[in-house]
Amino acid sequence: MKGIYKFYWDYGRQGEVKGTFIATKEEVANIIGKEVYFGEILGKHSEIYNTVDEEDIELITDDQAIIEVIEKIGILPTGYNPVDYYSED
Repeated sequence: MKGIYKFYWDYGRQGEVKGTFIATKEEVANIIGKEVYFGEILGKHSEIYNTVDEEDIELITDDQAIIEVIEKIGILPTGYNPVDYYSED
């Protein structure tokens, strides 16, 4: 089952890493407790990576009718989706 999720990491003066995205509950559960590497998204030599905690990702809704409409009009994702950046390597 899919859900709409909000993701947020605060890096102080360097900036924020945030995003709103659609993913399955399994995809989100798979990255909890694992390190996600974003690269230099906050500027040269920033090397942004961290372990994803449950508090970092919030379920906005799992109402499938809403998700279907959002997918149809294509307004998500915005920002960064940690599921896309996670690698088993």
